[in-house]
Amino acid sequence: MKGSVTLEIINKVGYITFYHPASNSMPSGLLKNLQETIEKAGNDPAIKSIVLQSEGRTFCAGASFDELIALKDMPQAIDFFMGFARVINTMRKVPKFIIAKVQGKAVGGGVGLIAAADYAIATGQAAVKLSELSIGIGPYVIAPAVKRKTGIAAFGEMSMNATGWHTAFWAREKGLFAQVTDDLKSLEEETEILAEKLAGYDPLATQLLKKEIWEGTENWDSLLAEKAKISAQLTLRDFTREKLEKFKK
Repeated sequence: MKGSVTLEIINKVGYITFYHPASNSMPSGLLKNLQETIEKAGNDPAIKSIVLQSEGRTFCAGASFDELIALKDMPQAIDFFMGFARVINTMRKVPKFIIAKVQGKAVGGGVGLIAAADYAIATGQAAVKLSELSIGIGPYVIAPAVKRKTGIAAFGEMSMNATGWHTAFWAREKGLFAQVTDDLKSLEEETEILAEKLAGYDPLATQLLKKEIWEGTENWDSLLAEKAKISAQLTLRDFTREKLEKFKK
């Protein structure tokens, strides 16, 4: 399998780094690896806070297009869309704060990862886009996380303007990003400072605060599964298959 997910512990901070050569688009196997690594870091007593980051210029281009276009039946399609659902659910459930360090653009599921983090720091180059509607589906699986962070109006704006980029400063104004830095060096510094600060707080206090922040999401196991089913049904229609073929060409 192409790509990688690594975990490194520095000063009680677990740095989870993912990478895929196709602009960090995530095939199912890599998403499973990411979900398991986040869960491992969340249960490791040596880790007190977590940073989610990626290599390369793009933060995450969403799910693997090659896998999407190859889907043949409902069980396969549901499992495909559950990839990001499982990662999002794990991010909200682990008892430690997760900081998303966003160095570049994010599309679709990549925006979902940012929204599922407890705090996101980005550079000015970190534009975001929800492109799903343009290929005949919609950002249903990530919708609960994105709406929770940005509000319904901003989610609708991104979803309907499916071919347009929204700047990092727009994303900060809407609540997706907590901070936008001037450059990569500042991004590194600000992320490290906050992550180590969080790692120094009382573990029980941070665990209870995270639970407070995510109050009202207790039904997400079933909710995201329902969203994955909707996406799967849309993906297998002739309309969407034709859109995907044109997009590929």
